Amino acid sequence: MQTRRLGSKADPADNGTGDDSDSVDRYERSSERRGASSKSGGFRRSNKERAGAKSFASAHRVFEPVKRDESSVDANDRAARLEQARALLKQATAQPKAPPADRSPPSANPPDPFEDADPFEPFEQCVPSEPSPAVSGETVYSRSSQRTRKTSANEVNNPKRPQRSLKGRALAFLSRREYSRAELSRKLRPYVEEAAPLESLLDSLERDGWLSNERFVESVVHRRASRMGGSRIISELKRHAVGETLISETADKLAQSETARARAVWEKKYGVPPETPAERAKQARFLAARGFSSGTIGKILKGGDEDWSEEIVDD
Repeated sequence: MQTRRLGSKADPADNGTGDDSDSVDRYERSSERRGASSKSGGFRRSNKERAGAKSFASAHRVFEPVKRDESSVDANDRAARLEQARALLKQATAQPKAPPADRSPPSANPPDPFEDADPFEPFEQCVPSEPSPAVSGETVYSRSSQRTRKTSANEVNNPKRPQRSLKGRALAFLSRREYSRAELSRKLRPYVEEAAPLESLLDSLERDGWLSNERFVESVVHRRASRMGGSRIISELKRHAVGETLISETADKLAQSETARARAVWEKKYGVPPETPAERAKQARFLAARGFSSGTIGKILKGGDEDWSEEIVDD
């Protein structure tokens, strides 16, 4: 049997019995190995695994005493802090409290904090029970108390003046431009109740030279003559009631320069004679609206004795 396990040759006659014995031996050896591996906990561990296991075991053994040391240190710290707190508490209770320096003496009747306020006197709720030392010792200035009202420039330069008299109003109107007697009377009538004092005032203004219809006529002619005809100017003077004498005298003076003034107005607007009846009618309407007569318009448009009034009305 031993010779067959070492690989020695056997006779062919013994093949049957030898094969059976070899198979039995192999089975026994394999079963023994499995039993040994199961008992030992599996396959064999390598050297690295053994070293790691040893290091983990040593670390585990070292970690346990560290926990025990930290717990002891924490207990000692808590005890020390507790003793320190007790000592501070005893020191604070042992020292007597000093009374405040600015404490006012107690009043005979201390205010009741639960007393209801009077609903009809709400200002009592805002009054302090004790005056503050700042108020009693010195005057306190707030920002609102220092603020003063600024006086405007109009109040300084133009203080409230008394009511202007009727004569003062009349002189104020006449200081701007020339007025006729009728126009100034219409301006001042809202400020008087009766017409008698107004008429006497106008008479005194004429005597003093403040009011003059003649100067008013001259100012109107000076402002209107360069742009308007005699009829427009005369109608304006009639509205102001300057008097028939002044109106007739002014009409005679305007008639002497009517053609020259009309030509100046026409040349400034057109300057070219009309070529068609439509253009001639248009220019004629323009001069007629300015107050020039039909005869003057015919002379300007070179129509001679032609009557331009019909074309002006028809158009």
